[in-house]
Amino acid sequence: MASTIPDPRPGTERERAPLPAADRPARVEAHGIDHIPDAERHGHPRELFSVWAAANVNYLSLVIGGALVLMGLNLWQAIAVIVVGNLFWVLTGVLATSGPAAGAPSEVVTRALYGVLGNRVNNAVGGWLVSVCYFALNLAAAAAAAFALVEKAGLPVNVPVEIAVVVVIAALTLAISVYGHALIVRLYLPITLALTAAFAVVALAVFRHADFGYAPAQPLSGLPLWAVLLAGSTTMIASGPLSYTTSADFSRYLPRDSSPRAIALWTALGAFVPSVAVCALGAFAATAVDMSDPQTALQGILPGWFVPVFLFSLVLGTIAINALTAYSAGLALQAVGLRVRRTVSVLLDGAVAVALTLYALLVSDFLDTVGDALQAITVLTGPMMCVYATDIVLRRRRYDSAALADETPGSPFWYSGGFNPAGTAALLGGLAAGALCVDSVYTGPVAAAVGMDLSLPVGMAVATLLYTVLGRRAIAATTPAA
Repeated sequence: MASTIPDPRPGTERERAPLPAADRPARVEAHGIDHIPDAERHGHPRELFSVWAAANVNYLSLVIGGALVLMGLNLWQAIAVIVVGNLFWVLTGVLATSGPAAGAPSEVVTRALYGVLGNRVNNAVGGWLVSVCYFALNLAAAAAAAFALVEKAGLPVNVPVEIAVVVVIAALTLAISVYGHALIVRLYLPITLALTAAFAVVALAVFRHADFGYAPAQPLSGLPLWAVLLAGSTTMIASGPLSYTTSADFSRYLPRDSSPRAIALWTALGAFVPSVAVCALGAFAATAVDMSDPQTALQGILPGWFVPVFLFSLVLGTIAINALTAYSAGLALQAVGLRVRRTVSVLLDGAVAVALTLYALLVSDFLDTVGDALQAITVLTGPMMCVYATDIVLRRRRYDSAALADETPGSPFWYSGGFNPAGTAALLGGLAAGALCVDSVYTGPVAAAVGMDLSLPVGMAVATLLYTVLGRRAIAATTPAA
């Protein structure tokens, strides 16, 4: 049992106290979307660093970094886009501060934004559906690396083997999600260290071959350059920060008096540092090899003995990111109104994601369709994140935990017919503004006029402005006194 001997350093005694029975690594997490009592709060904001770092040392970051060079940017333009795009992890950090303040996950906190019934719609689309799609896409990427490992082991990669590989990867991922918060916190530090060591070897190989002065044969300039810079930044933001509007899920066990600044800092740094490093590695690699197929291309410059380790690290990194995704998807399904235990909701999410992945791998290119849909859905997730962050700032992180847990028409968060007109109008306004400016699966009139996709900055700005103007009365009526 951990020591409870008093320690003169502030907060140390609390950190060294035994973990509550409801949140221990070897036990399935007892809580779902219910409130975390103060007596069960524990930990320090710095533990969030490894949680977010492990999820961002991954294959997707390599792909995106390489894609920026393939889009026509020179090396240092790509690096600039990587840094700017990843600065948006600050928003993820801000959202994380609502977890300890409310003692609830993001899926419950957002009842304050949209109302009890409006939040069910928000969780069904912006929470559960998006999470399951990301789970399926990442699972397919992990499966591709695992198939290469199977081939190196001398086994045939036929349909039964492919099914088995997908199921095994999903099972390992869901085991982490089912055991939940405490296991994630315990596992993700060693996972971060292991992935960092593996990618350090990749970095050494890449830097030996990289062209540090790389520029495309026909450099971009003028409007085409700005269009690519904006498109690259949007891709960077959408694939990273915007896919985590649920960061309070992983901070809600922290004590109520935890420093909001520390929570935001450790969350943002944990994601920013590895994401910038790995994306930049992908950009450097694109100056030396064809990053349209990074997994295969990188094997050509890696030491032969390290290739299996590299492939395994791709699988491990994807498991780390998908475990967080499945965890939040399970909470979203509960928040939609499905009255099941969190373990059941997580397993249901996993089953749907596995089915989508197998259908895509064995029957059709369905995941390409999913990928296109996720490009378009950033028009929604951008305004969602901004409305949430604006509410936190205006409310000054003051939440009535009992009222948030009340889903009856008598709840302060029932608002008008179960919907908060201010939050709904801000989200729909941001969505409509972004839709006019999008240029991905279709071209909106504004995008056609200016020649570039402005959907993300415009949608986020409009949603922020609308909620700032419209939300103050509702916030004042539902915020407890300081």
